[in-house]
Amino acid sequence: MSRSTSVAAAALAAAALAAGTAAAYPLDGYEETGIRRLEGSRLANEGVVKDVKQPPGALLPLKDVDLRLLGKTFDLPPPDPGFTREVTAILTGGMDAYGLAVLDLSDPAHPRYAEHRGDHKQNVGSVGKLVVVLGLLQALADVYPNDIEARRRILTNTVVTADGFSQSDSHTVRIFDPKTRTLTRRPVQIGDRATLYEWLDWMLSPSSNSAGGMVMREAMLVRQFGTRYPPSEEEIRRFFDATPKSELTALFEKTFVEPVARNGLDPNGLRQGSVFTAGGKRKVPGPGDSYGTARELMRYLLRLEQGRLVDAFSSREIKRLIYVTERRIRYASSPALADAAVYFKSGSLFQCAPEPGFTCRPYAGNVKNYMNSTAIIESPAVGARLYYMSTLVTNILRKNSAAEHQALATRLQQLIAAKPASK
Repeated sequence: MSRSTSVAAAALAAAALAAGTAAAYPLDGYEETGIRRLEGSRLANEGVVKDVKQPPGALLPLKDVDLRLLGKTFDLPPPDPGFTREVTAILTGGMDAYGLAVLDLSDPAHPRYAEHRGDHKQNVGSVGKLVVVLGLLQALADVYPNDIEARRRILTNTVVTADGFSQSDSHTVRIFDPKTRTLTRRPVQIGDRATLYEWLDWMLSPSSNSAGGMVMREAMLVRQFGTRYPPSEEEIRRFFDATPKSELTALFEKTFVEPVARNGLDPNGLRQGSVFTAGGKRKVPGPGDSYGTARELMRYLLRLEQGRLVDAFSSREIKRLIYVTERRIRYASSPALADAAVYFKSGSLFQCAPEPGFTCRPYAGNVKNYMNSTAIIESPAVGARLYYMSTLVTNILRKNSAAEHQALATRLQQLIAAKPASK
């Protein structure tokens, strides 16, 4: 029995009812994707539903959220010594706490690249979900290489039911009912049902690890079952229970490690080596460590904008998914970026140990305090004058790294605005 059932149909029917209402992206993405959270966001911006309102830079219409370097094939230029000095001068604290890359494309004919410890490698936390979405879209493209609409139908119509792969995670997700206009926020529970597009949104928007586990399950199932995807719930249980662990690890590598190299990226600089949940790890052992570098994350963003992550359709979908965040946090929450379009993913991991006079707080560990950010900035969102990308891989001990990234985003925006690339 197919999992593409009435839940998806109901979502699409509700989308059709909303089609006559003018809205701005991410809000108008509901009609195309069936992501119900987007309808909730549209109503929140109108004051109908009580929820976070989006800043001006997050209100581009769907048609304007597009790839800016489509058809270009250049790689990162060599670091510009002068630009690198300017960028590193705005860093605070120990220089060994930062891995950083900045690519300024405000003048496309004269790109400027700055890099500091670009090859520094550490666990990038939820930034690794960029590898997961790449793995899923690569699997879909391999099954349907010449049929974009088939891929879109799977994303929109396939209903996925949460199982042990989703457990457990404290992140809440927004569950919006367009009919009753009610919004619920809570962690994912076993039995929750949503379309594959919605699981992707929950994975990338509030960065739910539960959603990450479910998307990873589905990506491996697409890779395994091909045109027979989606299998029934019984087939799914039987497959993961009966398949030897070594074969599941090999399937993991084929789904999430191989696509990195296939898309021109270096697996030695970017890898997601395990499922994001404990339940998922028990089902499918990963091949090893997860990590990233500022340089390889920058190459990911560059190839995305060039339409070279799988293909133009897949690259565009990733860009749209990282624009529709529930709210701006960390780097993206900088007041200087309120009017900018920000395409953003972050991830963190901190650890504390007893220390005289030290109190452990979130994002301020004294043993490790990893904070990682990737961002594409178009500023202002309408008629962008500035266009640049930044990636941060930091370990600033004992300081609130969320606040540090926000402050650095402000200083970098001011630097690039004050000294745009020459025309």
